[in-house]
Amino acid sequence: MARILAIDYGTKRTGIAVTDELQIIASGLTTVNTKELIPFLKKYTATEAVELFLIGEPKQMDNTASESEVHIQKFIDTLLKEIPQIEIKRVDERFTSKMAFQTMIDSGLKKKQRQNKALVDEISATLILQSYLYSK
Repeated sequence: MARILAIDYGTKRTGIAVTDELQIIASGLTTVNTKELIPFLKKYTATEAVELFLIGEPKQMDNTASESEVHIQKFIDTLLKEIPQIEIKRVDERFTSKMAFQTMIDSGLKKKQRQNKALVDEISATLILQSYLYSK
């Protein structure tokens, strides 16, 4: 089996999480400067077997698309051109940032560590991936 890679896209930073080869465990991989995201994904998929990209789908409380959806769609269009062989699925990402922050509190991270936005993005990507794995 190949890995599943989850992407919590942001205009500045993007959190990335990945499964093991058996698609059982979701782990935070890294946070990447969004300008370097496509080159990072091309390099990663050249060395690791990835069968699916999960991309967070931010929605408002009334289920309409959030403002960042325009940027995410542009990214998806580019991703489809650059790495067309890997399927893309969208996953509702409402509340993942809040849940990530709560996870950091629950795990005992100090206030200074909880202000690390890159870590929040990585944990958010992991939560997106975990929710997908649970739903399978």
